[in-house]
Amino acid sequence: MKVLKIIAFILLLTFVGIQFIPTSRNQNDIVPATDLMQVYKVPENVEVIFKTSCYDCHSNNTAYPWYNKIQPGSWIMEGHIKEGKSELNFNEFGSYSERRQKSKFKSILSQVKDDEMPLASYTLIHRDAKLSENEKKALEDWINKMLESL
Repeated sequence: MKVLKIIAFILLLTFVGIQFIPTSRNQNDIVPATDLMQVYKVPENVEVIFKTSCYDCHSNNTAYPWYNKIQPGSWIMEGHIKEGKSELNFNEFGSYSERRQKSKFKSILSQVKDDEMPLASYTLIHRDAKLSENEKKALEDWINKMLESL
């Protein structure tokens, strides 16, 4: 019984201790000229979809929820954001080559159709980010229009 108390105490101390290890914040109020919404005329309904379901992990400005202040959740979230931005950053979309933009548009279509994006772990907590069939169709229609124009 003593061993369990010692282990529990060590775990508690560790949990409290890791709360003081800071993480970097992905926040920036400036919308660059290379942002997808600045480069292309995005219909309002599609813009809302991108901002609600994609921009937290795929832009330079994340709207952080309350649980981001609790470790290890903050580390997990930071990892998702870094990985998401390395794959696709909507704030830098206009700086991508035409070929890369086409590739990213095709990738978005594929991942949305296959329910790979937004991540299930994200939509579990952010219910409004889960895409309806109508939202998927709106994204598909707009992206196909963009692909034709590139």
